[in-house]
Amino acid sequence: MGDVAPNLFPWKSVRSNVAHGLCMAGRPRIEAYDEADAFIDMVGLRRFARAYPHQLSGGMQQRVAIARALAMCPRILLMDEPFGAFDAQTRAIMQESLLRLWSGISATVVFVTHDIDEAILLADRVLVMSAGPGRILEGIATDPGFLALKRRCLALIRQESAQAFEAEA
Repeated sequence: MGDVAPNLFPWKSVRSNVAHGLCMAGRPRIEAYDEADAFIDMVGLRRFARAYPHQLSGGMQQRVAIARALAMCPRILLMDEPFGAFDAQTRAIMQESLLRLWSGISATVVFVTHDIDEAILLADRVLVMSAGPGRILEGIATDPGFLALKRRCLALIRQESAQAFEAEA
């Protein structure tokens, strides 16, 4: 994802974009749209469910693309700088949302980021890559106790931001 624009269907609404994969997988339309709504809520775009991609900011389009990917409940999810287009507040909220979601699914997530704090916050293992050619310099397991404390502190600090974010949605 990163700096590349999300590949949304321009003729489909946010809701239809998120439900697309579920419908293609054979889910009944009503069920697919209900599931899509849950993921749209998770990324804070409820107010924009009927909007089309050209009516959304780049960061909002990225959230739609993330919701669409997560709706498929993949076993492996590759996320390449998915929060690159977000402002700091939206980035923090999406990190918290993904942590909650990931705790409830049994998927392997490969999350590429240049942000060391983000890597440590979101990962149970961080792989540090060389400058080029890309090879793993070291795999570092994160400390669960430290992560729990950091996540708790961040959750307390972000509580007000989340309320403001939901008020916008």
